[in-house]
Amino acid sequence: MGSFPRIGQLTLNFIDGAWEESSSGKWTDRYDPADQSILVTRAPDSTRADAIRAINAAARAAGAWRELPAPKRGRLLFDWLTWIDSRRDQLAELLTAEEGKILAESRGEIGRARDILEYTAGMGRRLGGKVMPAEDQDVFCYTTCQPLGVVGLISPWNFPVAIPVWKLAPALVTGNTVVLKPSPITPMTAAALVGGLDEVGVPRGVVNLVHGDSEPAVEIVQNSRINGVSFTGSTKVGKMIASAAADRLLKVQLELGGKNPQIVLGDADLELALDGVIAGAFGSTGQRCTATSRAIIADGIYDDFLSRIVERAKAIKVGPGSTPGVEMGPLVDARALDRVKQYVEIGRGEGARVCSGGVPVETEQSGGLFYAPTVLEANPSMEIAKEEVFGPVLSCIRARDLDEAISIANGVRYGLTASIFTRDVSKVFRFAEKSEAGIVHVNRPGIGGYSHAPFGGLKESGYGGREVGDQVIEFYTEAKAVYINYRAS
Repeated sequence: MGSFPRIGQLTLNFIDGAWEESSSGKWTDRYDPADQSILVTRAPDSTRADAIRAINAAARAAGAWRELPAPKRGRLLFDWLTWIDSRRDQLAELLTAEEGKILAESRGEIGRARDILEYTAGMGRRLGGKVMPAEDQDVFCYTTCQPLGVVGLISPWNFPVAIPVWKLAPALVTGNTVVLKPSPITPMTAAALVGGLDEVGVPRGVVNLVHGDSEPAVEIVQNSRINGVSFTGSTKVGKMIASAAADRLLKVQLELGGKNPQIVLGDADLELALDGVIAGAFGSTGQRCTATSRAIIADGIYDDFLSRIVERAKAIKVGPGSTPGVEMGPLVDARALDRVKQYVEIGRGEGARVCSGGVPVETEQSGGLFYAPTVLEANPSMEIAKEEVFGPVLSCIRARDLDEAISIANGVRYGLTASIFTRDVSKVFRFAEKSEAGIVHVNRPGIGGYSHAPFGGLKESGYGGREVGDQVIEFYTEAKAVYINYRAS
């Protein structure tokens, strides 16, 4: 490929320093979700044999990369950061064409990716262990962290710039070589990022990219030369990876689904809370694991606050992400659109009341995958209020008081993010303590996070360690304790 990817051109695998097709000779076509008549790219439908070649290349490069001093590995990541900064607009346009989110959201995602990369690249000068007191005389005891070796990174389509960056950066700075398997829905953004690493001089075989669906992913999980797998995606697939990994005690990091609540109490700043609900539920078309999919509203303000949510939801402008003034883009593909339709129908069948939306949106584009921002009244026992929809669907639930609201919030199998809006500091700390979520927000939407803070969930939202921040190093390394007897002989 060599140059920055362009809409309509082929996307290739990157194995052992070379861009190439799959050994299968097969391709997968990716169309613009806002206009199904536009072919964004054709990407290889790769096989296990392609993944094996990538894994072997990473294994050959592992020794030399591990021996490169960590500050120099970090320096290459800073060079990659400069590369990303210089191509922000191109990356944003590519991301919107391939994934569908509006340009403002694409730019925001790239900003988050570069902030995480900046922090993580600096770890090249912060990696270290700990000197510990010895129990014996003339013994020096310390710990060090060492890379796993070859790691497999399996990334999703909904944040196709940010998530590959926040996996690649810590894997590389800690001295691992990698095989990246992105979603087949967003191959071109992954190729752009890997192309940037190639341009800044990451050595041959250190970073490998294999496109495709399940075949290369299965090989990554099962291949004995892979020493760790980081996966972001559905809880269902994450459980399959964990089960397969257990057979050979493979180290895994899983960032999975969510059914995230926002509690709004009667003493809240209601305008601030309303902004939080709308941004959390309908930003990125609801296609994020941290999306606010449940609004749990205090009984005394329920009717008024629900009517305000509905009014705001109806006013959201839906259309192609590249069109000025559009506030919400399409679903990513036909399967995602069908999933949203099915869940809304399940909700209707359970007795949920559709207050707004609940239907596809027709546009001038050819076969655009648009769905109206949807607000439902539900109760906590309904499937629509318990399972992840991954679309612009918000379930509103009435609660008598804080205790019931917390009980409802915690009453699902997920535990990624949770937020509360209140002016009462005692309720803030009670919620923070009782919330069964890995990320808690107060008087702000339950989305996002800082580039130096850990990201991940509890229960079926996460497994095997946090991503982002300092804690991510624990996954990509193994701790070693060293005891040196320096007594003269």
